[in-house]
Amino acid sequence: MTLKLASTLLIASTFAVAGCTASAPSKQTTGAAIGGVLGGVAGSQIGGGRGRTVATIAGVLLGAAIGGAVGSSMDQSDQIAAQTALENSRDNQVNEWRNPNTNVVYQVTPTNTYQTSAGEYCREFKTVAVIDGRQETVHGTACRQPDGTWKNIS
Repeated sequence: MTLKLASTLLIASTFAVAGCTASAPSKQTTGAAIGGVLGGVAGSQIGGGRGRTVATIAGVLLGAAIGGAVGSSMDQSDQIAAQTALENSRDNQVNEWRNPNTNVVYQVTPTNTYQTSAGEYCREFKTVAVIDGRQETVHGTACRQPDGTWKNIS
């Protein structure tokens, strides 16, 4: 199975599951999709042939689990803090907060800002969450929407 196929299957399954509900995909589903794709990319860099396929699949599964855990732990106040970090911070500026309701500590760090050929502003970022004493890290990209919010694209 190639990385492209694994990523396509993961994304398609995410949208298929989301399509079964009347609402948008959950935080956990979105986090799992992003984590799965990133894990698959990381896994595809290991070994060759059949070993690379196994590593890619393992990366997809591990990334989905980690991304799902981070996504499910963020409540509305955490999402607002993450949006604020993307909107107001310089590249490589760490933004940290602790959610008093969940006791989860987050760090959101924009790492690269760029403008697409269509004029859309996007930022690559790193999110670190300490959940029940375990540190989880997710990398992604978000683009600024016309209403001023940031939407994850990867």
